[in-house]
Amino acid sequence: MSDTTASLRRKINNAGDLQSVVHTMKALAASSIGQYEKSVHGLDDYYRTVELGLVACFRQSQLEPLIAEQEDQRVVRSLCAVVFGSDQGLVGQFNEVVADYTIKTLADLPGKPLIWTVGERVNARLVDKELTLLGSFAVPNSVKAIPALVGQILVESEKRDIPGVVNELHLIYNRHTSDGVNEPISQRLLPLDENWRRKLVELPWPTKNMPEVMNCGAVTLRALIREYLFVSLFRASAESLASENASRLAAMERADKNIEDLLESLNGDFHRLRQSGIDEELFDVISGYEALSKGKTF
Repeated sequence: MSDTTASLRRKINNAGDLQSVVHTMKALAASSIGQYEKSVHGLDDYYRTVELGLVACFRQSQLEPLIAEQEDQRVVRSLCAVVFGSDQGLVGQFNEVVADYTIKTLADLPGKPLIWTVGERVNARLVDKELTLLGSFAVPNSVKAIPALVGQILVESEKRDIPGVVNELHLIYNRHTSDGVNEPISQRLLPLDENWRRKLVELPWPTKNMPEVMNCGAVTLRALIREYLFVSLFRASAESLASENASRLAAMERADKNIEDLLESLNGDFHRLRQSGIDEELFDVISGYEALSKGKTF
């Protein structure tokens, strides 16, 4: 059925309304990216402080590492992972990329993986791949909601802390790079290994005077490690959210471009159809005038 000027006008209005929604989503996504990237940068100084505290503890004491090379002697191991995705769509290949990377990464590790997901979309994709899921967490809707998510993950992780079992905990998430590309990465959070401790000990101290760890060094060390886990989980969540919003912004920019092309096409059709109607009306007027003129002549 051919379009009329009225139907084309309705399509143009609908496309305009949709473009307004897209513009709003673009503004929200751009604002959210800045919010989450700022929170990641804000963690740098705190992470540096925690890191220096760990350096001081490791250098001062000869404490046995929490879990070190001896862990290899244990028989039972448990492999867990936290995969960060999204609850909402319109994010391009964001969830597909992190899901595929999760499957590939965990396939290279020994043991059957148990997975927690953050986000319904990535949860559905991993269920389709028949992976064993322990549960799903809701994606935080702001920076202030991230600490609550971190607390939930730590509580669930501690529930699986069984004596005699080495619990490996990996974080898998997308990171937004400076080139505007989303890059999936993984980080082994637990167990803390000897290589990690050695690298910390080799870090240069910023002053000439080394601090002294008061009271019981083991208590201080455990407190610092808890903060290290918190910062690592917070950073993973914030970087994933920044990446999610960058994907949404890119998707909205593509949608905006498509709507622009559609509006250009619809406006062209509308003007051609309207001009055609005007031409027909002019031809009718001219024909009528000529017919009347001939009648007067005879």
